Amino acid sequence: MLDERSKYLRRQIIRALKGGGRGHVGSSFSLVEIMRVLYDDVLRPEDVCILSKGHGCLAQYVMLVEKGLVDAKELDRFCREDGLLGGHPEHHIPGIAVSTGSLGHGLSLGTGFALANRNARVFVICGDGEINEGSIWEAALCAGKHKLSNLTVIVDYNKRQSYGTVASVQPLEPLDRKWDSFGWFVNGCDGHDVSQLRSMLGELKVESDMTMSRRPRALICHTVKGKGIPEIENHPLWHHKDVFTPEDAVRLEAAL
Repeated sequence: MLDERSKYLRRQIIRALKGGGRGHVGSSFSLVEIMRVLYDDVLRPEDVCILSKGHGCLAQYVMLVEKGLVDAKELDRFCREDGLLGGHPEHHIPGIAVSTGSLGHGLSLGTGFALANRNARVFVICGDGEINEGSIWEAALCAGKHKLSNLTVIVDYNKRQSYGTVASVQPLEPLDRKWDSFGWFVNGCDGHDVSQLRSMLGELKVESDMTMSRRPRALICHTVKGKGIPEIENHPLWHHKDVFTPEDAVRLEAAL
């Protein structure tokens, strides 16, 4: 069951979808608890957060609004010419470290940030479909080589991508063993369980260069695409809505 804060954040996403008249719905809803815990409980001013799965940006935008980095009125101008917030994160938006959206680049960028400043923690959120990209695994090899204990990749493992299931498009299992074989510590959790996410992410520390066991970390979050509204959960038509109507907004808000 979702608590009131998670429901409220989803309503804010619906507000933005209504403002823009389109957007990635299911992809954003599966990220809400991950982004909520990062911004509410984990991130420090010196940390870096990269949403490599850029099409899920609405889940990040509502947290930037919550933290006072972006005016709430920008949600009503989502994807409009006079607005700040586009369909993918861009560097000119306060609180966005790098522009993303072309899938597969975020982990390479995060590896660079982590290598350049080992005292900062770097969090990269990837989609499960996204990690079919070869560039993800090149970055994973590099991070393992350099023992980047300050780097954490969070996989939004909702088992769906734009046109089918992950298992039918390009199977990932055994996903935990893949990351382990690339030199990463691996954990898994329910990506909608706030307590589990806090436990997994809240105690991450940068290990000393003298520690031989230093490894980057991968957290595989098992999620539901479109989580929170039965009509859209795991439904491919809600991956992206080219036309999101006021009637859609009313119906989805009532379902929360």
